[in-house]
Amino acid sequence: MNQTGWTASNRPSFVITIDTEGDNLWAKPQNITTRNSDFLPRFQNLCEEFGLKPTYLTNFEMAECDRFRAFAKGALKKNTAEIGMHLHAWNSPPLKPLTPDDMRYHPYLIEYPTDIIEEKVSHMTALLESAFEIKPRSHRAGRWSFNGTYARVLERQGYTVDCSVTPHVSYTNQPGDPNGKGGTDFRRYPRQPYFLDLQDISQPGSSRLLEVPMTIVSVYPALDRIVSLFGYDSFVRRAFHRVFKGIRWLRPTGENLPLMLGILDRAVAEKWPYVEFMLHSSEFMPGGSPTFPTEASIERLYRDLKELFGAAARGFVGATLTGFGEHHRRLVKPSSAG
Repeated sequence: MNQTGWTASNRPSFVITIDTEGDNLWAKPQNITTRNSDFLPRFQNLCEEFGLKPTYLTNFEMAECDRFRAFAKGALKKNTAEIGMHLHAWNSPPLKPLTPDDMRYHPYLIEYPTDIIEEKVSHMTALLESAFEIKPRSHRAGRWSFNGTYARVLERQGYTVDCSVTPHVSYTNQPGDPNGKGGTDFRRYPRQPYFLDLQDISQPGSSRLLEVPMTIVSVYPALDRIVSLFGYDSFVRRAFHRVFKGIRWLRPTGENLPLMLGILDRAVAEKWPYVEFMLHSSEFMPGGSPTFPTEASIERLYRDLKELFGAAARGFVGATLTGFGEHHRRLVKPSSAG
């Protein structure tokens, strides 16, 4: 069976993921606001114009925000978006301090004891169910850090798709708990969808939880294709990732439209099953992020998005995370994923 999920009669999926969270969390505010909720209808309307369906991976403060709730319920009613979970451990109940100031250090959920991880995921899941009258199935870890314990908790609580893996990227030099070991090293993880081995999430396995890695590509695609022929933990692969560090995300910066369009071209040429776009909800608001601080920068962002989404509409099919997961699952059963 074709494990990429590609057949001659279909097009790859264009999956939009939005980390839906409070305003400018890069500044580590002690009091988090959610004004960016008011800027999301414009983005949603653009997605719908091109037949694309974003997945809003929603954290605690946004699930508590009345404005976001009203907006999201409208999109859900039209079946033009999905709500998934995004969990920031430092302010997601139950609050169990891990550092002298969790709002300053932003500890990773994987740094907490297993019982606290379970409690936080359970509470956040129940909140999403109550706020949006849905059963959340998709998830992305806060600050991109993920491990087997976290994955096992997600599977127990009914999640079917995760998108926390960022190939080529390591967060070990980005601390959470100052006494911890930093985040996850994803540099040798697969780049295409795979059912997780819950004992070693860097490997395909037979769990029900499908990993849909973020689309991040090497700037050396020819070398990358050769290296991909070697095992996940081979010396060749480790050496490649240590020496060649140039990567590109399918994530707008205001200056990278040609690079993003190039990723779409490569996906079609190489018959990838999907590409995954991401941004933060606060990046649609002037001053909501360091990347887009002004109204002019937001207008440049939308000019780029209109061109990118136009290209996506011509060569791809819009899909939510769960929608893509269901499609992939029909083609590749968990028991054969490895």
